[in-house]
Amino acid sequence: MPGRKSRLSVGLLLAALLAFATTPAATADPAAAATTGGIPSVGTAWGAPGPYEVDVDIEAVHTFYHPRSMGASGERHPVVIWGNGTGAVPGIYSSLLRHWASHGIIVAAANTPTSNFAISMRAGIDVLERRNADPGSEYFGRVDLEHIGSAGHSQGGAAAVNAAIDARVDTAVPIQPGPLTDPDLTDVPMFYLAGQRDLTVWPALVKALYRDSSHLPAVYGEVRGAGHLSSIGDGGDFRAPTTAWLRFWLMGDENARGFFFGPDCVYCGDGDLWSGWERNARALTIPGPGGV
Repeated sequence: MPGRKSRLSVGLLLAALLAFATTPAATADPAAAATTGGIPSVGTAWGAPGPYEVDVDIEAVHTFYHPRSMGASGERHPVVIWGNGTGAVPGIYSSLLRHWASHGIIVAAANTPTSNFAISMRAGIDVLERRNADPGSEYFGRVDLEHIGSAGHSQGGAAAVNAAIDARVDTAVPIQPGPLTDPDLTDVPMFYLAGQRDLTVWPALVKALYRDSSHLPAVYGEVRGAGHLSSIGDGGDFRAPTTAWLRFWLMGDENARGFFFGPDCVYCGDGDLWSGWERNARALTIPGPGGV
């Protein structure tokens, strides 16, 4: 049986290989309207690559996924801090995190395989605050620190909720989150995601967190046919809806509003994607397109 150092070396090598997996960028439509902060619109192509090429920087504490041409047109890029599942590293989720970066988001992924307390995740914001203020940094003046989300899978999903106790975090996306968290500690909008066939974090456990979130706008989506590992890699069927949610809350992308909010929300009637879908009372007060 390999020793701990051997397993760690293999894990880091796998992370590096996956982190640099290529993700093509979509061609931006020059006539497309820009969202808040100047990020180009992608219409409703949430699952397709965004308009940015992506760079990946693997550091000691974090792995940063970011647009290669940050701020090239004067835009500022919102932030997502990421938490891994138990024993995992960011490279396992590399294609999903690269996807978000291709849509204009700077992702600060904590390298820790034990993310539950969200300490390293929140430290990612501190790092970006310093770099955004440093004239010698490629991030200088290009980070939208007013729009920050937290996201993660499994143990990292619980960490995404725990990270939202930080006043700098504006929304959270817990993907198949573990139970060691308490939504009562925050009041930001939450998008809880479960997998219909998840035998590790049963949908009922995720729904319990959702139901404990009546004091904040919360949406529950149960991805049809998904198991616990269906969200790794490129995110599978979790990729498009999480991208839409992040673009709405972090970029003000109005094309995403009608997918979640209003009486005729698109995802509300998508039985092919969801085996379960709910919006709580506070989410129902958020108007859909046209203020309806």
